[in-house]
Amino acid sequence: MKIYTKTGDKGQTSLVGGTRVSKSDQRIEAYGTVDELNSAIGIIASTNEVHASFLKSIQHKLFNIGSILASESNLSFELPLISDADIVLLEKEIDRLNLELPTLKNFILPGGSVLSAHTHLARCVCRRAERRVVILEEENYTILVQYLNRLSDYLFVLSREYLRLEGQDEVIWEK
Repeated sequence: MKIYTKTGDKGQTSLVGGTRVSKSDQRIEAYGTVDELNSAIGIIASTNEVHASFLKSIQHKLFNIGSILASESNLSFELPLISDADIVLLEKEIDRLNLELPTLKNFILPGGSVLSAHTHLARCVCRRAERRVVILEEENYTILVQYLNRLSDYLFVLSREYLRLEGQDEVIWEK
């Protein structure tokens, strides 16, 4: 199978279902940003084995989100879903990690270590992905927005956790 099809050479791509849309379509921007987030999380997961399994499970969920965003609504087959249970799992992991972290009393800057900085960058891409999904104003995407919102919270806490594990200090914002 050839990797190139040449069908996008004029700036269009196909949704799952066959409809052709511009590559500048907001839906394409949304799932492209989710794909970017997935890649950023892949860097984190492959850089450090701690939490890599959980991060890889998140990557599968992000692929599910991408497939939902890339699909027409009247498909003859079911897509993988994001559920409330997926959000609860993120919340439980946030709460578990927070037990070991110092109480947050100040704003902190991204950094302190390369791994923490990569995690902050993934958090920022996650926030952008969330905004890209919100702009679509699709009622059935509410669960996707909630998942991405909670995921950005998880990535923030994970960035702090990596600093704790590495014995590094958080970089406190100086006004």
